Amino acid sequence: MSTELTGGAAVVQRPQRADARRNFDALLAAAREAFTQYGAGASLEDIARRAGVGVGTLYRNFPTREALIEAVYVDEVVALQEAARDTESLEPWEALRSWLARYVEYVGTKKALIEVLNRQSEVMLACRAMLYDAGGPVVERGQAAGVVRPDTSISDIVRLVSAVAGVAYEDDAQRTRLIDLTIDALHT
Repeated sequence: MSTELTGGAAVVQRPQRADARRNFDALLAAAREAFTQYGAGASLEDIARRAGVGVGTLYRNFPTREALIEAVYVDEVVALQEAARDTESLEPWEALRSWLARYVEYVGTKKALIEVLNRQSEVMLACRAMLYDAGGPVVERGQAAGVVRPDTSISDIVRLVSAVAGVAYEDDAQRTRLIDLTIDALHT
């Protein structure tokens, strides 16, 4: 399997060779796109084609659909951790808005994958902890600066933004407007 738990965190194990790592990363990117577009039942052959590799390469890296889905999910959570680190130089309110913008992208992928994954598996529980550990300090910094409501938590914010980002909209403009309204409701 391409994901494992290390020190309580889920990590995606990438191949060592540069060419194999490029194929692996191309497969993850193609899978993320296909799963977001078509759901967890997206064609594995289409994913391999999008990645520019053969289906044998896909199966060599991800022996099952579930292994691929789990790797995409873990990779998304790791990207959210990086996004939280990237906000450290921003003002507290802009840091939260920036991290939540990346979180909204994650919600699209998560929605397509979560139905297939075991929500109580060790990897999923580790991912939830990683997500809260990444976003929690961003929220707390905003609260300490007095720009984020003090009566909320990372858990509240994740659930609220997930709920709003995950529903159907008339168009992209409405989606953006309602997500912005939701995030602005967190401001003091």
